[in-house]
Amino acid sequence: MGYEYIKFEKEPTGVGILTIHRPKALNALNWDTLRDLGNFVENDLPKEKLRALIITGSGDKAFVAGADIAQMSGMSSTEFKDYVDYAHKVYGLITDNPCPSIAAINGYALGGGCELALACDIRIASEKAKLGFPEVKLGIFPGWGGSQRITRIMGNGKAKELIFTGEMVSAEEALSHGLVEKVVPHEVIMKEAKELAESIAKRAPLAVSAAKKAVNSGSEMELQKALELEKTLIDSCFDTEDRAEGMKAFLEKRDPEFKGK
Repeated sequence: MGYEYIKFEKEPTGVGILTIHRPKALNALNWDTLRDLGNFVENDLPKEKLRALIITGSGDKAFVAGADIAQMSGMSSTEFKDYVDYAHKVYGLITDNPCPSIAAINGYALGGGCELALACDIRIASEKAKLGFPEVKLGIFPGWGGSQRITRIMGNGKAKELIFTGEMVSAEEALSHGLVEKVVPHEVIMKEAKELAESIAKRAPLAVSAAKKAVNSGSEMELQKALELEKTLIDSCFDTEDRAEGMKAFLEKRDPEFKGK
């Protein structure tokens, strides 16, 4: 695919693994890395027709250590605004993509790295992972979606504590506050992420995508409108070949063969 700072591989199960690959800089997202990620998510990811996507970081120390502070310090106000706007676009594409995404947090997930994890649907953390928003130590605050996504997960009080102090939390602390869904031994982080992704990949992909939309969009709506959305989406699932296959397989006591149709 010709990318310098990301790697991608697709497994026969329909699971894709996207690795941020800038290990010497702890996978920090400078402009070039962010553009590689954005170009892949916007142009290549839809073509892969994945059943699930894992996002992780290269090396053994970091998921993504954040934005590139050295580069950011030299930006003009206009350049910084473009940087923020583009990051919002890229993370929004991950959140809104029909394919379910899993962040395999294999080390530091700070600032923009924590925000990237939050843009994913599910987060699994190594026991060695550290998460946080150190931006206030630099005179800014989490502005790649973090101040909004984290509040919806942790609630206002804990989100403010994390953001206002700029301190890191351990994987176990992150788990206790709902910032990650699971903590596993460091050496099995990818094994656990793949097992979860493969479990999702076995399910009816149109139903999984519809469920993702129902949860993501419905959580931003007034309840009655969210319930109407749910009805619309489940009705669309009923009129699929996968629904017929799933119910037939259940009655015949066999595993279904879903085709995404």
